[in-house]
Amino acid sequence: MAKFIAPLIFFALLLGVFLKGLDPERDLKKLPSPFLGKEAPGFDLPRLKNPDERVTSQDYAGDVALVNFWATWCVGCRQEHAFLMELSRETEVPIYGIDWRDQREPALKWLQQLGDPYVASGFDVDSVTGINWGVYGAPETFLIGKEGRVLYKHLGPLNRSIWESEFVPLIAAEEGKQE
Repeated sequence: MAKFIAPLIFFALLLGVFLKGLDPERDLKKLPSPFLGKEAPGFDLPRLKNPDERVTSQDYAGDVALVNFWATWCVGCRQEHAFLMELSRETEVPIYGIDWRDQREPALKWLQQLGDPYVASGFDVDSVTGINWGVYGAPETFLIGKEGRVLYKHLGPLNRSIWESEFVPLIAAEEGKQE
């Protein structure tokens, strides 16, 4: 009898975990970032377009900026790309790209064909920067404040509605701070 109780208890626990994962109230886009309100991790990467040059977190020091992790293999990245192009033309917030777990040639071709919304793109082929930032998957976009703190993290494709409801108020508040 006892040999049947242990598997039954295990099955019940497993079923509970499975049902919690199916909770319709659970918003997968709201996965927490351990860096919210804290200093963003630093990075120093070769530039995608010119590997002899570097792009670093110091490039946006003192500014409000976006850091967008993207890749050519990422369907969501393609979905958000046109919006990032619009955003780069209509806002003064610089967008820094991190080409994550990708290959250089397809990434260069992507930017040539679809346009380049980034002030600079770092090439994170070994994913060390992505790991340091706690990236779950591409695309992920981080809003960085003037003091280098992570103000917001968005998981998934960025669009106008999300930009206006989530990012714009935080940028306005950050820009409104006295320097």
